[in-house]
Amino acid sequence: MAKKKILVTGGLGFIGSHTVVELINADYDVVIADDLSNSQFFVLDRIEQIATVKPSFYSIDVSDKEKLSALFEAEGNIDAIIHFAAFKAVGESVHEPIKYFHNNLFSLVTLLECMEQFHLKNMVFSSSATVYGDPDVLPVTESTAFKKALSSYGSTKQMGEEILEKTTAAKNIAAISLRYFNPVGAHSSALIGELPIGVPNNLMPFIAQTAAGIREKLVVFGDDYDTPDGTCIRDYIHVVDLAKAHVKSCDRLISESVENKYEVFNIGTGNGISVMEVIKAFEKYNDLKLNYTIGKRRAGDAAAVYADVSKANKVLEWKAQLGLKEMATSAWKWQQSLI
Repeated sequence: MAKKKILVTGGLGFIGSHTVVELINADYDVVIADDLSNSQFFVLDRIEQIATVKPSFYSIDVSDKEKLSALFEAEGNIDAIIHFAAFKAVGESVHEPIKYFHNNLFSLVTLLECMEQFHLKNMVFSSSATVYGDPDVLPVTESTAFKKALSSYGSTKQMGEEILEKTTAAKNIAAISLRYFNPVGAHSSALIGELPIGVPNNLMPFIAQTAAGIREKLVVFGDDYDTPDGTCIRDYIHVVDLAKAHVKSCDRLISESVENKYEVFNIGTGNGISVMEVIKAFEKYNDLKLNYTIGKRRAGDAAAVYADVSKANKVLEWKAQLGLKEMATSAWKWQQSLI
């Protein structure tokens, strides 16, 4: 029996590469489309080292309908698409809104147009906890009403979800949106991990680069939030746990187990952890000291966001297994492999 085939857009990126590994481990045939704008080609070889299989690879921008159509022609039937390909830096999106709206929305629409043209019916969409804005009540559930997004990145995820909700209602397409909280860590092999281009926008790689001496110091963006220690609280999730949620979502779509043509799930641990707690854990579990200072708040940051993940636990039969220790130690092991 032929393996089911999954197209992963942005499959050489941080979350994408880990998801490709887990898909191969789950006996899926994987095809990657990535324009390498925020990823590195050597990751393809690293995936092969870990999974002993080299996925088919297309160096294309999925906003290019002609090239995307050629991919679908060449590959034949694709059982599901996981759509990661998007710009993702929250801070940058505040200053470059047009760049984010154009890339993130146009790529999704182009993909959906091609799915309809080639009669492909399953998509897993890379959404985000940023859709909730600065929520009034915590933890957030999948039915928590969206507040105004604090960044253009968050706006593109809110809009992306609306595009999918309306498209699945009108077309023969089913979709699952996974609202990630804060992915961190790296594969236990230290062969793949987060590879920020330039100055990192996310906390864990900035911590790791500071520990490695690449950054002089870590700036904590504000310690005057209405939280126990004054620093922002997030729901940090290990990237391997997050990757496995995508496998479960593909299983659900392909087996036609979905209860609705459009479903959403929060993907996190359900635990809120402050920026300062992450710093202290990194120091403790890696036996080192970090040079950090307190700075001003950063535009686009909510005080606290963490998830109720009971729906994913029950319906997807998925649960995060790795804790803050694994997040901190794997991130440092990955960083050391790059020195």
